[in-house]
Amino acid sequence: LSTNFARKQLLALGTCFAKVTHSGRIHLQITCLDFLAEYSQHKVWLKANAEMSFLYGNHVTKAGLGRITDAAPQYAGVVVYNLQNTPLGFGVLAHPTEKCKDLDPTANVVLHQADVGEYLRMEDTMF
Repeated sequence: LSTNFARKQLLALGTCFAKVTHSGRIHLQITCLDFLAEYSQHKVWLKANAEMSFLYGNHVTKAGLGRITDAAPQYAGVVVYNLQNTPLGFGVLAHPTEKCKDLDPTANVVLHQADVGEYLRMEDTMF
């Protein structure tokens, strides 16, 4: 059983994972965090003092890093958790796991892409 809908009649169905730009690029949204957290291979846990900074949209520095999964390559997508295993958002590793222990404490480890604070900061433009 299937049917067709006119474009004007279709609003939304299911969970919005991403938005596609006019140039064809895909931007993942925070609404896909539950699904990413369930299936992610690479994870990062933040210390308590770095949680609020990440939730305000800042990158994660080495000083705020609590734990990280082993053998994560550079530019790998990671899900960011607090120490209580609550997913806070997701981003991209700036350095591989092996190099993280030799970094300066102020060096960025995770480049911010989305966090749960976006529900409040971008509620007018999210959907």
